[in-house]
Amino acid sequence: MTTTYDKTDERLLESESPRAALSGFGRRIRSGDLGMAPVVIGLVLIWVIFFLQNDRFLSSRNLVNLSLDSATIGMISLGIVLVLLLGEIDLSVGSVSGVGGSIMAVLLVYQGWPLLSAILLALAVGVAIGTFYGLLFTQFGVPSFVITLAGLLAFLGVQLWVLGSRGTVNLPVDSWIIEFANFKFLSDPVSYALAVVIGLAYLGTRLRTIQRRRAANLSAPSFRGAVIKAVLMVAALLFGAWYLNQDRGVGYMPLFWVAMIVAVDLVLRRTRFGRSVYAVGGNEEAARRAGVPVNRVYITVFAAASTFAVLGGILAAGRLQSVAQSSGGTDTNLMAIAAAVIGGTSLFGGRGSAYAALFGMLVLQSITSGLNLIGVEAEVRYIVTGAVLLLAVTIDSLSRRARRSSGTA
Repeated sequence: MTTTYDKTDERLLESESPRAALSGFGRRIRSGDLGMAPVVIGLVLIWVIFFLQNDRFLSSRNLVNLSLDSATIGMISLGIVLVLLLGEIDLSVGSVSGVGGSIMAVLLVYQGWPLLSAILLALAVGVAIGTFYGLLFTQFGVPSFVITLAGLLAFLGVQLWVLGSRGTVNLPVDSWIIEFANFKFLSDPVSYALAVVIGLAYLGTRLRTIQRRRAANLSAPSFRGAVIKAVLMVAALLFGAWYLNQDRGVGYMPLFWVAMIVAVDLVLRRTRFGRSVYAVGGNEEAARRAGVPVNRVYITVFAAASTFAVLGGILAAGRLQSVAQSSGGTDTNLMAIAAAVIGGTSLFGGRGSAYAALFGMLVLQSITSGLNLIGVEAEVRYIVTGAVLLLAVTIDSLSRRARRSSGTA
């Protein structure tokens, strides 16, 4: 039986109404496909609550600081998202980030290396660490929990060894990495132009997708809907840029973080490797029988996660203008993992998005910033963060149960 496509179908697609869109969204919710809805709603509620407690929370200065503070651990969380998509875990990202920052700082300050060379070597170490994890996992069957727990302890020792008796390494005040992480912002015209370019790029991508689907006689959204979404996106981005420009503006480091998230999202959604990641996380045996190079996927993802951890450690060094024995410690691991889970990445593998690192980190950093503004003690922040994490995992479990009952899991 063949599927036909005619002008009637086109008119039906073009007349897609907001009511139909809401109806489709409701069906997805009932089937357990929550997407990013819970974390976006949660973020809005958090912002409203803290704004009512202290109107400085949504000031342009605080939002600029929030974006800068989110980028460092948020970059680490991006790697955690990839590992969780496979249904695995990496508990060592904090220690690995500390090692990466320490290598970069020691080479730059004490060995006289150019900054770019020091960064590249640190990133190469991250690739090597993740590759080693992947080989242990695929060749010897050691659980990722055990591998990375051992890595957490081992690389903490490596960090102490790299720093030596110095303990703390202060980066040169004129270093480019410090400028990038703290003082580099887009000019007002550039930020506005970027908002328009992003909207046009989104519109072009959507129109191309619609055209391809229609050429293949598949259902597709309407052109009008794509244009409306693009216009709303540009309006939101222009307003956001204008509001941040009331203070220092859009920082280079947060913009770099978001660009990396978009790049990873495109890889996951538009490439064979990305589809393989979801396939392995959803059902490893089925993916293997379908010809997916399972071992290669595991090794690549672990290598990417450690590389993102090192990159986050380098950005954190620039943000703090130094590296110390405590770098990558405290709650770096917990925050990175919690951000990925709160952002909507399933602990069971196969479901999630690169944007989980963005929204999840914004939730956690918003909680930290808001509680600091209203003068709440640190212990309360940990309690609230733990409660939010538990809520996110509960929602994930319930949605997974709903998908099973509806036959979509």
